[in-house]
Amino acid sequence: VVTDWRLNQRSANLRPAIVIKGKDGKIAKLARGGEARYTLPVESIIAVDPGGKVRAGDIIARISTEGAKTRDITGGLPRVAELFEARRPKDHAIIAEIAGTVQFGRDYKNKQRISIVPHEEGAEPVEYLIPKGKHVHLQDGDVVEKGDYIVDGNPAPHDILAIKGVEELAAYLVNEIQEVYRLQGVNINDKHIEVIVRQMLQKVDVTDPGDTDFLPGEQVDQVELDLENEKMLAEGKKIASGTPVLLGITKASLQTRSFISAASFQETTRVLTEAAVNGKVDTLEGLKENVIVGRLIPAGTGAAMSKLRRIATMRDELILAQKAEAAKEHPAELPSPAALGAPQPVLEPEPADARHR
Repeated sequence: VVTDWRLNQRSANLRPAIVIKGKDGKIAKLARGGEARYTLPVESIIAVDPGGKVRAGDIIARISTEGAKTRDITGGLPRVAELFEARRPKDHAIIAEIAGTVQFGRDYKNKQRISIVPHEEGAEPVEYLIPKGKHVHLQDGDVVEKGDYIVDGNPAPHDILAIKGVEELAAYLVNEIQEVYRLQGVNINDKHIEVIVRQMLQKVDVTDPGDTDFLPGEQVDQVELDLENEKMLAEGKKIASGTPVLLGITKASLQTRSFISAASFQETTRVLTEAAVNGKVDTLEGLKENVIVGRLIPAGTGAAMSKLRRIATMRDELILAQKAEAAKEHPAELPSPAALGAPQPVLEPEPADARHR
């Protein structure tokens, strides 16, 4: 059995491994390239004898189930809260950021160094420092793709977003939350979870503001960014770009566009103070703020009313624009007071003594 070699300071750069040699006494070569050298993790049980013969497909070492089971077993509501609040798990998985070939480098006392060398020429390799107690199921020379697991466990949602993108993150959150409810025998439609995940991904971190009024590093709503980019495209200007940001449901509720909705949740004084200082205007687009002010929610009958209200607003704006254009092309001449029938002032001669004074 391979014990934990962290206990000996002299073994900081040693790595237990099984080497397979050919008849000529040299290390055998693998079909994919590289030497037939298999690194052994902690708590692995060797299943072959030194000098014994092995064939392709033979088991040379086994890992106990308890030793390899590093996945977080947190279940129930704590697991759901962890996912919805977008918290980083304690023993989270490590995901490959790029595709390439795995190489084991020089180790430290308590950590082992793993590098992924990309296939593209000129690209920099990515290094990972992994505690030696962790089980790494990769061997030197293995080829990994972007997003593959280097260390097992529950991945951090922010890592999935940065490496795989929004769609993969949304699918991961929906599947993990559904798994918790399935274990309890509860069936929930995916759409209910997807609505919450959409709110968690509503913010965008501006990386290139273009010709817009946004600032680099500013967090704005995806809807606001799209509307501003439409204006820039209509004017022939450079649009803004950004990267999606994952927020927990608590933080997402406080950063909603409606200050009425945010004030009804938490930190009421701070939210209302910021809204007053910044001169914010609440357009009452969501459900919560409409209920608070006593209006119909934008669904069902309220959706029809909202549509009619938008149409009326657009017509009013069109009429005002047409009137302004007509006033510019044909400026109206003001009629004289005589034409309107107004009494004309009578000029009386000034007295002689007043002129002398």
